[in-house]
Amino acid sequence: MKEVDVILKEIANIAVITFHAFWGKKQKNLNRILDLIESSARRGADFILLPEMALTGYDDQPDKALEEKMQFKLSETIPGPATDKISEITKKYHVYAFVGMPEKDDKTGLIYNSMAIFGPKGLIGSYRKMHLPGLEPNWAARGDSPYIIQTEWGPVGCAICYDTWAFPELMRFYAAEGCRLYINITATSKIRGKYLANTNIEAGVIRDCIYVASANLGGKDLYNDFWGGSSIVGPGQDTLEAYYYIGGKYTDLQANETKVNLATIDLSLASRYIYNPNPLLENKTDFRPDIYAKMYQKLEKSYSKKNYL
Repeated sequence: MKEVDVILKEIANIAVITFHAFWGKKQKNLNRILDLIESSARRGADFILLPEMALTGYDDQPDKALEEKMQFKLSETIPGPATDKISEITKKYHVYAFVGMPEKDDKTGLIYNSMAIFGPKGLIGSYRKMHLPGLEPNWAARGDSPYIIQTEWGPVGCAICYDTWAFPELMRFYAAEGCRLYINITATSKIRGKYLANTNIEAGVIRDCIYVASANLGGKDLYNDFWGGSSIVGPGQDTLEAYYYIGGKYTDLQANETKVNLATIDLSLASRYIYNPNPLLENKTDFRPDIYAKMYQKLEKSYSKKNYL
């Protein structure tokens, strides 16, 4: 039998939701999350993003012991009660959804800053944030695995906030693996400054020719004030430009209001040219993972000697 090429869908509807999480009010947040996913699905969304820690709120209380922290008390296993409820909605409407929450590993007892990932058949799994800024190490353990899901639109890569703003390796890995869409849920607050988020989104789009869909918390948490500004940014007709398909800068007026930004994108524009064979290099790619692997092996030895890893 001949192998039949899989024809990927090119056109996708994506909803990125700026969401004000009520700190410590899990059931209230869950009810709103379920409604927002259902509303977005009924409007035609294929992919629906809610922010980092949307289920519970984000802020840490650094003076409290781990067992007394909100994130510890409200954490759930995946699968668990909250993800079971969300699964019902994504199965009903045949959509993908990405929701931030504190995940408890029932084997180790560790807590992770996680993204619960759902599809048309329900829960797919969870991505555990790999890089932890600020106070997050007070309660969260570091994840150590990238997460790619397979969809009708091809592979889709998942990341959370700091993974995107400071570590381009993850986006590059996903793009090199064929991802045309990069899911970024985030809790980016005003104390991080004006340029961190949008600058890195635009740079990633230009560098890796990939679509970046971001959902951010908006408004006051326990003490942090979050920018909002959820957006979808991707290649335009000119490959080397970053185009805002919906949403805008995090600093835009009223960007912190709870809002569903829904847009249609054409993934065929995500050409990922640096990963394709270059005929002038005997069909080798401009991208050189063999060289980068040697560079990182050298760094790994150096960091291991210093006990940095």
